[in-house]
Amino acid sequence: MVPSSSEQPLVFAHRGSSEALPEHTLGAYLRAVDEGADGLECDVRLTRDRHLVCLHDRRLERTSNGRGPVSEHTLAQLNKLDFGSWHPGFPIGDEEPLLDSAARVLTLEALLDTALSAGRPIRLLVETKHPTRYGNEVEDRLVAVLRRYGLDGPGTGDVRVTMMSFSLAAVRRVRHLAPELPTVLLMDLLPPWLRTGRLPAGIPAAGPGVRLLRNHPRLAGRLHDQGNQVYVWTVNSVEDVDLVLRLGVDGVISDRPRYVLDRLGR
Repeated sequence: MVPSSSEQPLVFAHRGSSEALPEHTLGAYLRAVDEGADGLECDVRLTRDRHLVCLHDRRLERTSNGRGPVSEHTLAQLNKLDFGSWHPGFPIGDEEPLLDSAARVLTLEALLDTALSAGRPIRLLVETKHPTRYGNEVEDRLVAVLRRYGLDGPGTGDVRVTMMSFSLAAVRRVRHLAPELPTVLLMDLLPPWLRTGRLPAGIPAAGPGVRLLRNHPRLAGRLHDQGNQVYVWTVNSVEDVDLVLRLGVDGVISDRPRYVLDRLGR
């Protein structure tokens, strides 16, 4: 059963429209915007010269022709690498904009500029990755960048940002640095203290993996009963889409945003 439009969850493009195009590339995010995704999801890491770049892995090997940790490379060095050719959806067609940038590393600033130029409301979920050699600097830099864009609070314009992390310490640090910035505590296991659905003080949303909800389907209801929102990752199959819709979650994070939107009849 598809929920009514007033009850439908937000649909977020996980690392962009990453089934169709290489994850975390400009093309993947532009495709997600064109597909009608309500929001975009990204991971951020710090380069050696302290730029925030949109990359999931600690190391470069899986998604580029580079080697070694992201943190040991400067932005200029990352800009020389190919982040697109590994993906079966690359090269993208000539109709895609900014083809010459399609395989380059994407900075958080470039993603923010993309969201701001979308011409419609866009939600952005930004996950800080831990552990990292730079520790708290990741959150310090994230808040500084968002503050420069005027996006370090709940937001009143077209672009609104939410910070996420599996690290409770990282989420708490952002709550301290930017008290009005929404946060999500991510999780792939069920800690004993969460069985009642109560999150740590000041954290308004949980981000369980879809496998966790398959194993503990009552968790979503308990989180909602405690006044929390629920954002679920990574939801790609018909069974998982239907599961999270039945559970009434608030956000669906998917590599296939257009597919989820189609299931919602949007």
